[in-house]
Amino acid sequence: MLENVVVVFHLLGALGVVVLVLLQQGKGAEAGASFGAGASNTVFGSQGSSTFLSKFTGILAACFFITSLGLGFFAKEKAHQLSQAGLPDPAVIEAPKQKPATDDVPVLQEQKSGSNTTDVPPAQEQK
Repeated sequence: MLENVVVVFHLLGALGVVVLVLLQQGKGAEAGASFGAGASNTVFGSQGSSTFLSKFTGILAACFFITSLGLGFFAKEKAHQLSQAGLPDPAVIEAPKQKPATDDVPVLQEQKSGSNTTDVPPAQEQK
């Protein structure tokens, strides 16, 4: 239940950060700022150190990071519970080894007799 609440806040926080970042203007967004006019050369711009939108974006980004850590904690706990329940860790599971297919291949009686190579005619040279 708590995990679902954290997921909802995480998604809302992500959407909120995206919207707030897209709403804000950059420091040199004015037409005159690109040609050296205005107070664009000051340390914090003409509006002071920060606006309401930038402060709220920072707070929302911090909440987003906290919910990310919370979701990581929930995922770790869920994996730990699965390993305690006797289920194997998916990262450790290996594919079953296949036995060689030599037993499935039919062998002729002539091949079973051994390595008798005297029956093979010698190679003839072509001229």
